[in-house]
Amino acid sequence: MSTEHLQEQQLSSETVFEGRILHVMEDRVLLENGETAQREVIRHPGGACVVPLTADGDVILVKQFRYPHRMVTLEVPAGKLNEGENPLTCAERELMEEVGASAEKLEYLGSLFPTPAYDTEVIHMYLARSISLSQAQNLDEGEFLDVVRMPLKEAVAAVMRNEVQDAKTQIALLKTDVLLRNDT
Repeated sequence: MSTEHLQEQQLSSETVFEGRILHVMEDRVLLENGETAQREVIRHPGGACVVPLTADGDVILVKQFRYPHRMVTLEVPAGKLNEGENPLTCAERELMEEVGASAEKLEYLGSLFPTPAYDTEVIHMYLARSISLSQAQNLDEGEFLDVVRMPLKEAVAAVMRNEVQDAKTQIALLKTDVLLRNDT
């Protein structure tokens, strides 16, 4: 049996918990040195987030209470992928649900692994330009959030002051800022 450098081979997998959103697995793996180890893995369907950018350079963010941290966070609109759903479709849906907006085009900013050590979640990031704020919010049941509009420059400054602690929001806003600076 050959092992490659920096690779681990799954030997077994057992479901520890199965929830509505998360599935926790305990895997046994073969390491490159021939030893075995246990890995606890959270299986997550992934999600999409979107930076809504207005024609005058403002971004539209949402404030919501995040129970695990017992605090209100400032975030880009985002949501979980439904089974088999395209990330672009998810981003468009969340833009409409959380902000009441649509966009002529969403530009892919890339993906990120929020916690690669123990979670399979992948978040796909988009930039929405030429947005239309013509609809009312259509939040999911049990979802409560406030819409906040601010200049992109101010949002980036908030990230740099550690006032925005959500990883997807930090990365999506910073990528948007770099992209727009390179466009000029």
